[in-house]
Amino acid sequence: MNEHSFLLSGELTEMGHRLAQRVYYEDTDFSGLVYHARYLHFLERGRTDYLRCLGCEQSTLLSADEEGLVFVVHRMEIDFKQPARMDDILTIETVTEKAGGAKMVLSQEIRRNGTLLIAAKVIIAVINKHGRPRRLPESVAEKFLSHPK
Repeated sequence: MNEHSFLLSGELTEMGHRLAQRVYYEDTDFSGLVYHARYLHFLERGRTDYLRCLGCEQSTLLSADEEGLVFVVHRMEIDFKQPARMDDILTIETVTEKAGGAKMVLSQEIRRNGTLLIAAKVIIAVINKHGRPRRLPESVAEKFLSHPK
């Protein structure tokens, strides 16, 4: 990973992962507030870059063994606390609550200057490249659990 990709991918913290993102015009609706569905994009970027910083890039996991390893969102609960606006700098924080068996549970928050805007709980199913459930390899689970909540 080069210096620029580290900056683009955020950083690992004692708790999990932190990523900064700016709100652009394309993220907002006619009122200038972030459109509710765009928060899913910010949360996805947080999860993807968390994987990247842990050394678990999704493309590599897919071809790591004959079975392949894929993460898919099974369930998501989102609590919208306050809106974000164009040009805000958001911090997306991702923390592993559980990693084992055929699922992971991640807690995510989006903040602006420390103020909580969005809280989400994401249940991730672990499947193989054929869409069937598979156990999360212990070596991968350990990477996620090295930053427990």
